[in-house]
Amino acid sequence: MGTLLLLGSNADVGQACAYRFAKEGYNILLAARTIDDYQKKLASDIAIRHNVKVENVRFDALQTAEHKAFYETLSIAPDVVVSVFGYLGNHEKGLADFEEAQLIIDSNFTGNVSILGIIANAMEAKKQGSIVCVSSVAGERGRKSNYLYGASKAALTAFLSGLRGRMFASNVHVATVIPGFIKTKMVADLPPTPKPITASAEQVAEAIWKAFSKKKDVVYVLPVWWLIMFIIKSIPEALFKKTNL
Repeated sequence: MGTLLLLGSNADVGQACAYRFAKEGYNILLAARTIDDYQKKLASDIAIRHNVKVENVRFDALQTAEHKAFYETLSIAPDVVVSVFGYLGNHEKGLADFEEAQLIIDSNFTGNVSILGIIANAMEAKKQGSIVCVSSVAGERGRKSNYLYGASKAALTAFLSGLRGRMFASNVHVATVIPGFIKTKMVADLPPTPKPITASAEQVAEAIWKAFSKKKDVVYVLPVWWLIMFIIKSIPEALFKKTNL
């Protein structure tokens, strides 16, 4: 079928996505900052379970100076690239400590701009390929409870929209996948979110596959989030600033 480069394969969503694409016959490049025993076992399990080739490669989203060399030294140029890496961070800490704020911004936005820009240039030259990136409903309106994370995701969503327009003429598809709440280890220490509006990692992976296979531009993992965000974005600013969202 082809080869998938999965950026952020140590994340729950990344692992679910690897299995979803392998099920369709794709060979997988698992890219993560750390390749530990678990990552090695994951690669082995996917390869055996779905009879595909799976390789672990080291990738650090924050080390942007290394991104070009990372991509150019891959064992094979991927047909599909899926980016799921990100960092929720600590909003309150970020308000007092810019290092935390910058980590949130760089993990969600700058790292993606760097690596996806390099990949887009390569795909544009070949006039083929697909890029799918996970953003967030948090980027659709700034909320006082997490506007650092939200701003980084808003910037990412805008970047992907512009990139999609640029790459259209080169037959390169760019999709934005927008989850709401996701049940993952990243939010394990936070209060549980309502089940009807909380997706599993597998549901996000399915949305990613749908965005890629059906060449969708923007996909909400749970359709109810489109309605929720439509309502939230419709609230006048004079009222919205008084909310505790």
